[in-house]
Amino acid sequence: MGKKRIIRKSGGTVDAGMKSRSLARVAKRNIVEATLYIHATYNNTKVLLADKAGNAVAWSSSGSLGFSGAKKGTPFAAAKVGELVGDKANIIGIKEADVVIRGVGAGRESALRAFAGKGIEITRIADDTPVPHNGPRAPKPRRV
Repeated sequence: MGKKRIIRKSGGTVDAGMKSRSLARVAKRNIVEATLYIHATYNNTKVLLADKAGNAVAWSSSGSLGFSGAKKGTPFAAAKVGELVGDKANIIGIKEADVVIRGVGAGRESALRAFAGKGIEITRIADDTPVPHNGPRAPKPRRV
């Protein structure tokens, strides 16, 4: 019969190559204030760092860090994304940031906590989750 082969799937931890490559591309700028946008869905967590004019400076997502499938929506993956964007913010020279959170995913708080743990002062937190006023049109009644 022979030996059984066991194939281990990656995706439980951060791919070190992807993390170092994303940190290598950060340009040194002098921006003191910024806005952090956290978009947390059930399937992924995206974090965008923009200057006060609204121009994107740095971004990352749990999918771009090497997480795949259901692991992308976990708080652990969101924390890793928050840490990476916090490192990028430190390279750029950001001291304080406003935070805008969108979505209802599991990574809402953990991405923010990991970002704030990098020594950047959070001046304002706003929840901008879109809420439908009436939703889509209801289906017509079923005729039997």
